[in-house]
Amino acid sequence: MPPRKKAPAGQAELPGVSTMAELKAILWRSADKLRGSMDAAQYKDFVLGLVFLKYVSDAFAERRDQIRDELVADGVPESRHESFLDDKDEYEGEGVFWVPEGARWPELAAQAKSGAIGELIDGAMDAVMKTNRSLAGVLPRIYNQNNVDQRRLSELVDLLSDARFTGHDGKSARDVLGEVYEYFLEKFARAEGKRGGEFYTPASVVKVLVEILEPYKGRVYDPCCGSGGMFVQAEKFVLSHRGRRDDIAVYGQEANERTWRLAKMNLAIHGIGGDLSTKWADTFYEDRHPDLKADYILANPPFNMSDWYRRSDDPRWRFGTPPAGNANFAWMQHIISKLGTRGSAGVVMANGSMSSKQSGEGDIRTALVENDLVACMVALPSQLFRTTQIPACLWFFTKDKSAHAGHSDRQGQTLFIDARNMGTMLDRTERVLTDDDVAKIANAYHAWRGTPSAREAGLTYEDELGFCYSAVTDEIRAADHILTPGRYVGAPEAEEDHEPIADKLDRLTKELFTHFEESTRLEQTIRKQLENLDV
Repeated sequence: MPPRKKAPAGQAELPGVSTMAELKAILWRSADKLRGSMDAAQYKDFVLGLVFLKYVSDAFAERRDQIRDELVADGVPESRHESFLDDKDEYEGEGVFWVPEGARWPELAAQAKSGAIGELIDGAMDAVMKTNRSLAGVLPRIYNQNNVDQRRLSELVDLLSDARFTGHDGKSARDVLGEVYEYFLEKFARAEGKRGGEFYTPASVVKVLVEILEPYKGRVYDPCCGSGGMFVQAEKFVLSHRGRRDDIAVYGQEANERTWRLAKMNLAIHGIGGDLSTKWADTFYEDRHPDLKADYILANPPFNMSDWYRRSDDPRWRFGTPPAGNANFAWMQHIISKLGTRGSAGVVMANGSMSSKQSGEGDIRTALVENDLVACMVALPSQLFRTTQIPACLWFFTKDKSAHAGHSDRQGQTLFIDARNMGTMLDRTERVLTDDDVAKIANAYHAWRGTPSAREAGLTYEDELGFCYSAVTDEIRAADHILTPGRYVGAPEAEEDHEPIADKLDRLTKELFTHFEESTRLEQTIRKQLENLDV
């Protein structure tokens, strides 16, 4: 193969599909094609599997065109083109999956109305898995089952044929699909309600974990990785700090088969060569990375899991045997057991973990504090998780609080951050942490710890009433080892109110009467609507 020249820009877009927003809209409509015939969990697998197949086909075609252009530019006779175009190494070397004949999207789309499209798609999934070892056992083969409406499936194929993953906002096909895939995971998580929390962690929460841990380089592990969102955010962090994808090595495990497949596809789309094991497995029953010592661990385990595999003599229970009815402290001890010499971890937990004393949980929490493993506690605002109303917090563990590598010596200290008043409501039920919120939380931690990023930004740490406080272990002992940040940071000073009492009373009275009037208007409207109901 002649030396490569600069690749041409992405393929031209199809008419009418010019922006990411339009592409997402088209793809989400594709989900609706199947919404009526199956539940949210099923059509998630259907649609994401098809989206993935369309992506690998588009990326393959894009690479094929690039190779052809390079051959023409280098004056290679056309009679020799085929041997280069069919060289698998030319694709794999560029991180593009090889798509064999018969599995390429245009061939499938041409037979969408044949009545055998489900069988053809299952065959294409098989063929792609056989020719790409990293995808073995990952892609869904569910399109030719009896409960699949083949007519709807053919319509879905037609709709996806209008969506191209190249040529959007100057992004590569991989970046576009990565963005689309994340968008879909979020939409599906909302559609599935409570069950959606099993595979999706809100993006702003993941950002807080990643921005505090700063995983520039090393082994990153998630023992309950869901759809792999922690890894994707860690990769974004690395790339945004001028690092390379292979600066981090990813290890994960997931107990749910379908979610494990989603995670494998998610990593493949983002070009992350992670080790999620060769199969799904329960972390407590079968640790698939028994010898792993990680530099960074990010995790959002299921809250308050009551049905879990528990062995009382498990060596991971170094700080006490967790209760059978709640796995919170089992997850935390598993994570600590996986930390390397200077490893650190960020874990999403239910708020109860900060203060519970039932069934030995208080003793385990005490042992974690007394062993100086808890670096930071963050109380999160409510409604960040659409899938659950359980209030949540973040635990940060570290094996090293010393002044190693120029850090501030924080041995015997724990940072408490109360972020309960932060965030912005997206709608009536869902709140997000803004980038400024995430930066404020992360900066407080880095300033406290004296990290290189804090020194570079000129950040110095000071306690801030109502927001952050650095407590020594004696203070935590005095609080009976309860780790609720609100106990330590205190209440913020109230802003001085210059409004005269009479004026305030008049203003509030007017506001109240306005609300009364609106309430009356809404009541009348609802009564009329009810009267018009024809039942």
